Amino acid sequence: MRLCFLVEEQYRHDGMPLDVIRQLGAWGHQVDVLWPGRSLIPISEAIQAGSHDAWVLKTVSGGPGLTLLEAAASVGLTTVNDVRAIRGVRDKALAAVIARRSGLPVPVTYAAARPEEFAEIAEAEFPLVVKPADGSSGRAVRLVATPDRLLDPVEPAGAGDLGAPGGGLLIAQPYVPNSGTDLKVYSVAGELYATERCSPLHPAHAVRERQVPLTPDIARLAAEVGTVFGLDLYGVDILLGPDGPVVVDINDFPSFRQVPDAVARVSAAILDLARHGTAGQGAGPAAQRTSEQPTTGQPTTGQPTAAPATTGPAAAASATTPPFTAAPVAPPVPRPSRPAASIGGGR
Repeated sequence: MRLCFLVEEQYRHDGMPLDVIRQLGAWGHQVDVLWPGRSLIPISEAIQAGSHDAWVLKTVSGGPGLTLLEAAASVGLTTVNDVRAIRGVRDKALAAVIARRSGLPVPVTYAAARPEEFAEIAEAEFPLVVKPADGSSGRAVRLVATPDRLLDPVEPAGAGDLGAPGGGLLIAQPYVPNSGTDLKVYSVAGELYATERCSPLHPAHAVRERQVPLTPDIARLAAEVGTVFGLDLYGVDILLGPDGPVVVDINDFPSFRQVPDAVARVSAAILDLARHGTAGQGAGPAAQRTSEQPTTGQPTTGQPTAAPATTGPAAAASATTPPFTAAPVAPPVPRPSRPAASIGGGR
């Protein structure tokens, strides 16, 4: 297969997706890499129907990569994830509306261009969690205890203060009381894995990042997020609040940290999605395959039959310049269906 990865500057040394790119090359697939943040891209030639089996995006929320992915979709190329699904979660204000409309448990959400506007929110709803609507990787997320603290600096001067010119829309949500531990659930095309880590709002709370058992309720909730947004490769941040689990963030193509054999699993999933279509394509093959399978409250844990992830100097050398090629191996088996179930009303 021939694939194109869009990788922005922030991820040029990141194991996810660079190790996936190397793995796909080791399996005999051609992988072209475009760097939207540091190269000239001849889009008239690069983005053409039939040029690739699929385009894959690993980019920051406000970066130029999403526009290029949308251009690829506009000429009929398969995108991973589906580009409409990515747009739906990249804008956190939009994601909050979609989630609440669909019955997912999300906090009440407010939007404003300047942090001081949140002073109109009833003081009883404080503390608030305030963050950029286009934020990523925990950037500029802060806990505001009282209205008079809304204008406190977020970071050192000039490092992206909330409300700065060009800063974009902000969102605010009432803080959900929790233990200081975030639950992160990763979905690899229907296979779900739960990990726990320290909350960015409670950095002093010592939590060892590790994989943890996935309960049926959390599995159903994480699966429903994928169904609602049409995502195949994603992560969901969940807080275990006093009224039950609450979804506080959704990320397309996350790091997949603590997922066993993450490189092989994600690589196999990308190949399958390129062959059969993605969940966001609605009536396409992926959606049909999901609807034909019985639903379950348990996570799917199928093992890809792909070769182990390539590591070491040989793998690094294979990723220096695209395309990356190597001897082919047997393709992975088709991905299992995503479990799904209806989730009750919001917070």
